[in-house]
Amino acid sequence: MRSIHFTEEHEAFRREVRRFLETEVAPNADDWETAGRIPREIFVRMGDLGFLGVMGPEAYGGSGGDVFHAVALLEELPRSLMGGFCAAVSVQQFMATPHIARHGSEELKRRYLVPSIAGAKIGALAITEPDAGSDVASIRTTARRDGDAYVVDGAKTFITNGADGDFYTLAVRTGPPESGSAGLSLIVVDADTPGVRVAKRLRKLGWHASDTAELVFDGARVPVDRLVGRENEGFYLIMESFQLERLCSAAIAVGSADVAIEKTLAYMAQRRAFGRPLTKFQALRHRLADLAAELEAARHLTYHTAWLHHDGETAIRESSMAKLVATELGTRIADACLQLHGGYGFMEEYLAARFWRDARGATITAGTSEIMREIIARILIDEIVPEPRERPAREGSAGTEPPAPSWQPPPEPKPAEPLDLDSVEGLMRALPSRLRPSRAEGWSSTFHFRFDGAEHSDWTLRVEDGACRTAPGHDGEADCTVRMKAKTFLGIASGKTHAQTAFMLGKIKVSNLGEMMRFVKSFRLGER
Repeated sequence: MRSIHFTEEHEAFRREVRRFLETEVAPNADDWETAGRIPREIFVRMGDLGFLGVMGPEAYGGSGGDVFHAVALLEELPRSLMGGFCAAVSVQQFMATPHIARHGSEELKRRYLVPSIAGAKIGALAITEPDAGSDVASIRTTARRDGDAYVVDGAKTFITNGADGDFYTLAVRTGPPESGSAGLSLIVVDADTPGVRVAKRLRKLGWHASDTAELVFDGARVPVDRLVGRENEGFYLIMESFQLERLCSAAIAVGSADVAIEKTLAYMAQRRAFGRPLTKFQALRHRLADLAAELEAARHLTYHTAWLHHDGETAIRESSMAKLVATELGTRIADACLQLHGGYGFMEEYLAARFWRDARGATITAGTSEIMREIIARILIDEIVPEPRERPAREGSAGTEPPAPSWQPPPEPKPAEPLDLDSVEGLMRALPSRLRPSRAEGWSSTFHFRFDGAEHSDWTLRVEDGACRTAPGHDGEADCTVRMKAKTFLGIASGKTHAQTAFMLGKIKVSNLGEMMRFVKSFRLGER
């Protein structure tokens, strides 16, 4: 179907993917489903065809395509006739490796990204634990620094590509247990590292062709250079990637529903009852018409979400909506298609049974439907509740004053009246008094803030060696640009809104994540 989002180049790519899947993958579906494995050779073949690095940088073997090349691939993957194949391939290139591509060192990119794009290595994203799924902040797997290595202990579960994969992009706790989301990191761990083992291959209701594993880490030593990004920044990296993961789920669900309807229509056209094909019965025709209309709506919500990603938007609301709508609809369509097959739909040799099993997993992975509804509700209703936390002691409260910084800003003019802490201007002028000097020693950085909806929207904040100054307007070159609505900033500064939650919901947009984290740790926010 024509779309303003897809050029002829995109459509040619889609046709190439479809041809490959229908001629080289789908004929093997029954065998791979029975074996519970996807041959490694097919990953190499996909690498040769450029299907594993669709959005990957060309410098590392990728195709350098855009998000709509990715959507075309994802919509076509269900033509493999295996939900597990869709899962394994999408995890390989859209979940296990994007962190490495965006934030990994050159060494990490050469060691893991390049062979992943080529299909020579298979990766997995290992976040979920027995007691921590969407609640990423509750991760317990630890990585303790010991010389030039991290010592990793813990367990992960429900890991796609976990049993047969070559490496894991692993979420670990590098901070103390009480640090919550602020103490998480991402490291890359080779599957053959001593102390790493597959506890068991998990048997699933659907997705039979893909391997799903429970992993155990027992004193596994991982070189410190396998850290992705900076230590204790993992929570933000994970939140950053969730939106693409949810877009993937939506696109696959749309493509899966397409295939289910196509196969069901073909069955109904040749299946006769009371002397005529099932396609001639009005009740059945109208049921399919309703589902097809809903599917088209879900498709274009998914395309709109992809367009927002393409345009550089975080698109948390739309990604959550697309994932919720497309996967829930996918389960209803699969159920209807099974019903339209009658008794044959209940038989294993018919695809309708597989479509039904495989569709069910999509409402659980990448955040359950319930989690999607909660995210949407928080954004829609704007009711972000801050997490309970202790108010930090003020610097110097133990009776010692911090040393004076080597650089002193010009003295702030004393206002004739107390600062208005219910305005952006008042809060920005109050920030120097909220700085924790000991945490800003040796740190020099310039921030450009833009507060949408404020009387004075643009501000510059300069930190240098334990001191701070603010001024209206944008002055000099920024190390970090920050944009948010004025009411979001007022909520954070008053303690009514939790900064990490606001970031997770896309209410704060920053150009330099590391500098912004340093800012949050160096200023006393949430106080009156």
